[in-house]
Amino acid sequence: MSEIVFEHVSHHFDAEAVVDDVSLTLREHRIGIVGANGSGKSTLARMVNGLVAPTAGRVTVDGLDLARHGREVRRRVGFVFTNADNQIVMPTVREDVAFTLRRHRLSAADAATRVDATLERFGLADLADRPAHRLSGGQKQLLAIAAVLVAEPAVVVADEPTTLLDARNARRIAEHFDSLEQQLVVVSHQLELLESFDRVIVMEGGRVVADDEPRIALGAYRALIG
Repeated sequence: MSEIVFEHVSHHFDAEAVVDDVSLTLREHRIGIVGANGSGKSTLARMVNGLVAPTAGRVTVDGLDLARHGREVRRRVGFVFTNADNQIVMPTVREDVAFTLRRHRLSAADAATRVDATLERFGLADLADRPAHRLSGGQKQLLAIAAVLVAEPAVVVADEPTTLLDARNARRIAEHFDSLEQQLVVVSHQLELLESFDRVIVMEGGRVVADDEPRIALGAYRALIG
């Protein structure tokens, strides 16, 4: 697994500390982050690939400092947003997955092979030529994940990836997450998604207030929110 390190990391929005002096080392395979709205959990997750820069402190991925090696880190870390429409940029399903590989210097044949294999893996092969923005919500989220995974990142970060989905599609996403070889960091309000993870971190007021195996950390979170 990769190693993600937060060293005394803070992030301020105006005068407010959204993340406040957080130090963590993440080496586990599957890590969940939970917290109430405004707790800092999404901001913390977005620091892993440089979508948000710390106001203070340092974030590294496998020893690479985001501040100095941002491009290299972003090649190692894929990010899945809550709303898949924020990630879909190309007209068709196949084109959207292929778009991720534009900077990977693959031959056309190798890129096509990888795209086809990824579409098949996520059950999108029959939709390859379908307009991407006309997919259902669940299909769009699968497309967003496929477009990240086709690049074979070492780390996948997902920010509330099932929040906008119905129960069936949320379960499909969870099943795909269960099968990932990559290190996975998931921010979620759906606690059942995280119950089989290796570690769960609880954020409150920009700080880590619990950090343990899911049973203990989720219990602490449930107690926190009453």
